[in-house]
Amino acid sequence: MNAEPQRRRALVTGVSSGIGAAVARRLLEDGWLVEGMSRSAPALGHPQLRFRPADLLDPGSTAGALAGLPPVDALVHAAGVMRVGRLGEGAGGDARTMWRLHVEAATQLVEHVVPRMPESGAGGGRVVLIGSRTAQGAAGRGQYAATKAAMVGLARSWAIELAPRGVTVNVVAPGATDTPMLKDPGRTGVPPRLPPIGRFIKPEEVAALAAFLLSDAAAAITGQQILVCGGASL
Repeated sequence: MNAEPQRRRALVTGVSSGIGAAVARRLLEDGWLVEGMSRSAPALGHPQLRFRPADLLDPGSTAGALAGLPPVDALVHAAGVMRVGRLGEGAGGDARTMWRLHVEAATQLVEHVVPRMPESGAGGGRVVLIGSRTAQGAAGRGQYAATKAAMVGLARSWAIELAPRGVTVNVVAPGATDTPMLKDPGRTGVPPRLPPIGRFIKPEEVAALAAFLLSDAAAAITGQQILVCGGASL
């Protein structure tokens, strides 16, 4: 009798809501084991989901959540926050928060999990960072755009370093997505623009692309930023 194939394991951040929750749900449907990380527990209940509470803005809290984490085949860093503000509006604290979450936490996570990821070809490890179409620049979102652009620079650099091991690194960059972030009162001064398709992006659409990039079929895709924007970048 053939042994049952071993389930693949993914670490997903931001699982309590939005894109992170959608990614976790999609991976669970696809048969993955999911290690979920966020400040609050997800509403999603599933026997193959294990929740690890962590404040990713706190390196110590993140390190504590990572302690004892088994080797994972994939990392999806979906936790994110947007703070808006035009030039001269004093975005210092907000800028530091976004940098910590989008850049420093991403680095801490990757440096912890990648060394123990599987290598070689289709079975290699996968890293997907959830970026933003705004990384190309947007009025009133300069600091947010800067952190998401830095994320692309990190991903491309890591992709070059890890390619010989068969570990891929990519960025999924959504346009305005129908998540709690879209309704955050902190961004009322810079409201989201409806994409040309006439609706906001669905979190499940972002999750579907992330799931593909974690699959064996995407083994040759690395170092890329792929937009899911409903035509907003045209």
